[in-house]
Amino acid sequence: MSRSQIRTILLIDDDRSMRESLVDLLEADGWRAEAVSRAQKAIDLLPDLQPDVILSDIKMPGMSGLDLLGQLAPDISPPLVLISAHGDIPMAVKAMQDGAYSFVEKPYEPRRLLTILRHAADQHLMRRTNERLKARLMRLSGLDRALLGQTPETRALREDVLDLAESDAPVLVLGQTGTGKELVARALHDLSPAGDGPFVALNCAALSADSFETEMFGGHAGQGSRLLAANGGTLFLDEICSCPLQVQAKLLRVIEDKQILPTAGGPPIPLAFRVVSATNEDPAQAVEEGRLRRDLLFRLNTMMVSLPTLHQRRDDLLLLFTHFTQEFARVYETAPPPLTQEDIAALMAHDWPGNVRELRNVAERRVLASRRGGGSVAQAMRIDPLTDDIPNTLREAVASFERELIAKAIKAHDGRMDAVAEALGIGRRTLNEKIVKLALDKEALL
Repeated sequence: MSRSQIRTILLIDDDRSMRESLVDLLEADGWRAEAVSRAQKAIDLLPDLQPDVILSDIKMPGMSGLDLLGQLAPDISPPLVLISAHGDIPMAVKAMQDGAYSFVEKPYEPRRLLTILRHAADQHLMRRTNERLKARLMRLSGLDRALLGQTPETRALREDVLDLAESDAPVLVLGQTGTGKELVARALHDLSPAGDGPFVALNCAALSADSFETEMFGGHAGQGSRLLAANGGTLFLDEICSCPLQVQAKLLRVIEDKQILPTAGGPPIPLAFRVVSATNEDPAQAVEEGRLRRDLLFRLNTMMVSLPTLHQRRDDLLLLFTHFTQEFARVYETAPPPLTQEDIAALMAHDWPGNVRELRNVAERRVLASRRGGGSVAQAMRIDPLTDDIPNTLREAVASFERELIAKAIKAHDGRMDAVAEALGIGRRTLNEKIVKLALDKEALL
């Protein structure tokens, strides 16, 4: 066993001969043993020694083994194994009910004692390894920054994402506009075993029954297939409740069969991808209203994650806003603006219907105003197009005009993209290309 794999034990017994006998046994088995005669000394040693397991007598002068158990933090402290005389067995059983790992009756059988201690130490090592792995995964994926906050709702969400990322079961992400549904979908992908594979996002509201086969299955040997592009990774179905009914049956077949039939002919191509979907609606209501197939919902909602609104996590508001202003200050190479009492009052008084996305936009406008030497949070929360900077070039002016015109059309037609394209007098494909080019966020507009 290497030095880094040597198990460490903290031994507590007021009987000197018992301590020496146990130390000899443990060291012969390869343990690093630290022995003390009082439980209080053991508590003082814990932070520096960080043992893998604690072995303690029950009855001792001063603090007993049961008292020691009460002093240990159940989630982070090493497991406690108790040594009990025959008359102490009821107490030992009660201690196990209160969180002790196990107990060994005197006189102990050496092999049984060593087996119990090894199992206890291995369990503690596994727990610490899992905690370190989760913390590392959070840092590497940016999950701790992306899902920033310390409210119970936010912490529970981070834990849910980490747990679900290990599975390949379909996940349905529920949440209002601006709560970060795609961000959670990407985190589920990045933290999964297929994190190195592709992440392909489909806006279900933009899928057309007429072009579904060509777009999804591709031509010869699947060339140009959106589904083939997701092979070995994650297929993200956004706005699933807005998917046209004619498309839903075809989508269901794809998810069930996990294969594509190229439109130009040829044998079926097997696929392997995880499905993550999202909606800002109540899917059960969409089923009742006949807008979402029940069998499709059952295929997508094996696991579900509900994202809290910003109103539900108001205690995270100032932390999030400070994070966003610091982030945009780095982007625009300026100092983050100070947060005044008036700013705090304005932030806390607002209902934030646009959730975290709205807060982030306000933070960006506040930083831009600060860079010009003025502004406040209250002013940043008032969107007045007349106060925007005038574009410097004709290209920027045209893009600004197109962005405003398309945004108004999307709002006027409640996001029905065929109607938007018809109203603007352009083709659907041209509209989609302009939306991507102009970085328009349909969810934020509706």
